Amino acid sequence: MSKHVAVLMGGWASERPVSLNSGAECADALEAAGYKVSRVDVQRDIVEVLKALKPDVAFNALHGPFGEDGCIQGVLELLEIPYTHSGVMSSALAMNKVKAKAVMKAVGIPVAEHKVIHRREAAKAHALTPPYVIKPINEGSSFGVLIVKEDQEHPPQELTRDDWPYPDVIMAERFVSGREITCAVMGDVALGVLEIVPMGHTFYDYDAKYVPGGSQHILPAKILPPVYQEIQKLSLKAHQALGCRGVSRADFRLDDGPDGTGELVCLEVNTQPGMTPTSLVPEIAAHAGHDFKELVSWIVEDASCSR
Repeated sequence: MSKHVAVLMGGWASERPVSLNSGAECADALEAAGYKVSRVDVQRDIVEVLKALKPDVAFNALHGPFGEDGCIQGVLELLEIPYTHSGVMSSALAMNKVKAKAVMKAVGIPVAEHKVIHRREAAKAHALTPPYVIKPINEGSSFGVLIVKEDQEHPPQELTRDDWPYPDVIMAERFVSGREITCAVMGDVALGVLEIVPMGHTFYDYDAKYVPGGSQHILPAKILPPVYQEIQKLSLKAHQALGCRGVSRADFRLDDGPDGTGELVCLEVNTQPGMTPTSLVPEIAAHAGHDFKELVSWIVEDASCSR
């Protein structure tokens, strides 16, 4: 008898539209692979919904707070429903950029210097010497990211907005110039390394990520073999150090241009990578010989509790 998979999508975080796309794609592929699929747009009544559905597995296609930070994982542990991707602690740890960086630094993964600061303080005077980047500590999809350029006299005044939609404590991080590089991990294997070239965007922002044509993907990335292998090694090391399970994706900056320093820095690890038509992990997995149907089937078969 085929497994009954509840695909959890939507939710109420900023990334709801991305999650709905990810979930729909995964649900279609799982049905094509022969699974019985229930599509669940996650709302606050998710416990009652799952109790009524009684799925064999929950496929977590949620992004952002509640879906990616250990909360839904805790709910699924309580309900004893095997689920995909990383567990409670790993999800919470990877989602918190400050704590994740501390763990990565401790195991020798290079990270950029940063400062944790209240947004109103950061608006009064430069938190770091420009150029630097301001990021919410617990958001994904580049939401709330502000780049402070070298010649910028004053910090971004958006930080003083009364309707600022993110937590008040933010992270200022040294800007690392260079190329956007990413690497997917599947189980205990680092897959290919891909370069992202934003098209008409100053950096890999929300539109560059999700609007068709917003970015060009070069796979495999055209970088020196030793650097390519180092990125794979660091991606797997980060996946393991943070306790990730299933698939994850590590994002890097590589400053290897003609005037570059050669610096390689890990920016973050994503425990719930996007699974849309323009997403990176499905593309990297396909390049490694795992088509989309095979990828989502592998993720379901990898599901468990106590992750």
